[in-house]
Amino acid sequence: MSKNKKSTVVGIIITSLILIFLVAVSNIKIEKISQIGNPFTSFINNMQNGMVYLKNKMAGNSSFFINVNEMKQENENLKKENSELQQSLRELEILKAENTTLKEYVNLTDKYSEYTTYPANVIQMDISNYSKTIIINAGKKDGIDVNMTVISDKGLVGHVISVTDDTAKVQTIIDTSSTVTSTISTTRDSIIVRGEIDSNNEIKASFIPTDANVLEGDTVETSGIGGIYPKGIHIGTIKKIVNTKNITNRYAIIETAVDFSKLETVLVITN
Repeated sequence: MSKNKKSTVVGIIITSLILIFLVAVSNIKIEKISQIGNPFTSFINNMQNGMVYLKNKMAGNSSFFINVNEMKQENENLKKENSELQQSLRELEILKAENTTLKEYVNLTDKYSEYTTYPANVIQMDISNYSKTIIINAGKKDGIDVNMTVISDKGLVGHVISVTDDTAKVQTIIDTSSTVTSTISTTRDSIIVRGEIDSNNEIKASFIPTDANVLEGDTVETSGIGGIYPKGIHIGTIKKIVNTKNITNRYAIIETAVDFSKLETVLVITN
């Protein structure tokens, strides 16, 4: 037998004897060995305490693993409850949005009760420098036709320029091709308002009468002249007046009443 193998066998035997001794000693009561002497008694006490500690530790580990399993189950339950709460929250948000939309429709129809209108949602928006149009989810089958006026609860949106069976394309008043004959609220003077290339919430008022006393803060509404827009629909508020060397060329900047970046619901005036 080689030296290494002999060492291994001897080590195993010694380890086994020590373990047997420890087990035997751990089961001896202190009273039976008290006569051996204090040092040995202290040693035995320490050994017994160590064995008890190990036993308790092992029992504690078992309890720990049981607790871990319970925590895993509780975590799964909490995840499920959280998912259910999120679903309920989404449903609540949907109901809230639908309720808001219904209120907007009611407010619109009350505000423009003198008109026959059809409600619609904005489903597409093209607000760029050169084209400022929207698509709504109402078309021919809903009685929508070209040149019909489109409004929101804040004021004038634009007019229909093309229709399909289910949708309609609306040219907004901020489109550069849009022209609206309007009236200044305080002076009742007629002006022409057009869309601006580089703005989505401002339009330009021109052809202001030379004797008109135009003031910042004056409101502007449709005049009813031109064959498209009915009279008296709110357009916006004069934000700035730009005077030129030639008074006939002066103009004003109007801030639109409608925030086109947040436009969601509209009414189409069908009569």
